[in-house]
Amino acid sequence: MNIPTAGLRPAHPLRGSWNPGAARHLLVRRLRARLARAAGFVALLGAAALAGCDKASPPPAPPSPVEVTADATGHYCGMLLVDHEGPKGQIFVAGREQPVWFSSVRETIAFLRLPEEPRDITAVYVNDMGKSAHWQQPDRGAWVEARDAWFVVDSAQRGGMGAPEAVPFSQQSAAQAFREAHGGRVVRLAEIPDAYLFGAVDSPDRPAAVDTAASDAPHR
Repeated sequence: MNIPTAGLRPAHPLRGSWNPGAARHLLVRRLRARLARAAGFVALLGAAALAGCDKASPPPAPPSPVEVTADATGHYCGMLLVDHEGPKGQIFVAGREQPVWFSSVRETIAFLRLPEEPRDITAVYVNDMGKSAHWQQPDRGAWVEARDAWFVVDSAQRGGMGAPEAVPFSQQSAAQAFREAHGGRVVRLAEIPDAYLFGAVDSPDRPAAVDTAASDAPHR
């Protein structure tokens, strides 16, 4: 018996007879699955971007020390550094290309302690007297970051303006050798008392404390 097939939709080879409702349902499910996967991918990209924004960028490298120029002038004394003997200091402040100069290490450290001075300091260098053959005018290139240095205080050597000096060294052994030759004691930067920095210059020994708001407690 022949059954007429004109006008009838052919059967799906895998699912049997054609079902428009089921086909639409399957299509909607597939579209929803693709949209969900796309939304998850977008969320993942957003999270990665936020993580990148939140991650702190590394701080810029500190400036390198520069050599004393003929016109370099002490921040506090207002005099040329070349007119003073002994180790010198330089401090870089954020936003300034050139350093602030000091005719002595004592004044350099005082700048770090005084509350009215800038706090946005990027580098502090003092002459490394273990690498310099001359006390009067330290050799070029003989610099050390003050926060990494060893200092000899209360020694017989005097710095700029004839004041007691905190003599800096990059190596503890060099500081100990200087102490044995000239007296004094070896300390780190934070251990230098404020009285040694702000005391009277004309004292024959360590300068006496003066009226100052700074304490003699070790500094960080």
